[in-house]
Amino acid sequence: MQLTRAGFLVLLWLFVLAALRVVRSDLYAASGLRVSVPGFRRNSKSARGGKAPRQLVVTHGALTGTRISLDGRPILIGRADDSTLVLDDDFASTRHARLSMRGTDWYVEDLGSTNGTYLDRAKVTAPLRVPLGTPIRIGKTVIELRS
Repeated sequence: MQLTRAGFLVLLWLFVLAALRVVRSDLYAASGLRVSVPGFRRNSKSARGGKAPRQLVVTHGALTGTRISLDGRPILIGRADDSTLVLDDDFASTRHARLSMRGTDWYVEDLGSTNGTYLDRAKVTAPLRVPLGTPIRIGKTVIELRS
């Protein structure tokens, strides 16, 4: 009888901790991003002669209007609390995609997500260069690089 009570108590606490974790992730998702110390900003032009992207903008989804300044550091996108852009989207994976700078260009890479990452209408199966203004779709969220 005592073992049953102890087991029930452990399960109850696991449920409470899981609920608190969900609430915590929802609070971070409402803000759309994690606070970080600003780094340096690259003032380089892209290899194709256009303007260099300076921010990542959410154009569709629950976080529409969210802007993240680009400073050359990789941007992790997904449901994980430690993501740069935390998505509260049932179609996004915990670690869904990464935007990273290679030379003067930004590339998007799918991190083995369940539902995929799309650059414009093409599914991302390998790192792809992201032109300015080209939509990147992750679940119900659409983001773009802008200057």
